[in-house]
Amino acid sequence: MSKSDIEENTRQRERLRGLIGRVSDQDLARPLGDGWTMAGFLGHLAFWDYRALLLIKRWKQTGVSPSPVDVDAINDGMKPLLLAIPPRRVAEMALEAATATDREIEGLSSDLIAQIEAQGTNFRLNRGLHRKAHMDQIETAISKLA
Repeated sequence: MSKSDIEENTRQRERLRGLIGRVSDQDLARPLGDGWTMAGFLGHLAFWDYRALLLIKRWKQTGVSPSPVDVDAINDGMKPLLLAIPPRRVAEMALEAATATDREIEGLSSDLIAQIEAQGTNFRLNRGLHRKAHMDQIETAISKLA
């Protein structure tokens, strides 16, 4: 993990904070296609950041080990749950998850970072990449509404 990864995490977390601060509850409930809403996308980000946070904490205690997932099944399975959470609350959770996860990542030892990166799994310490992809989608949808 490089300094640029931490900077990207921070940049995208602050972008998320700005987005959440400027969209209305009505905007958060707007459909974005395939059954997702803006809030649903933000809940998706919250879930994956919370998962990263949990894994990092576990690995600090017990050592790094694989944690395979079926991403498509998880995303499809959690969609109805995410859409059931009030949109403003799920947006807040996305920022809470990003903040907590980034803080944990920033405090990792170089040894643990090396162990995590050696796994070669889908786990990314650069959380900003995932946030950026979905926030680009959300901001594109917002621009079409204007």
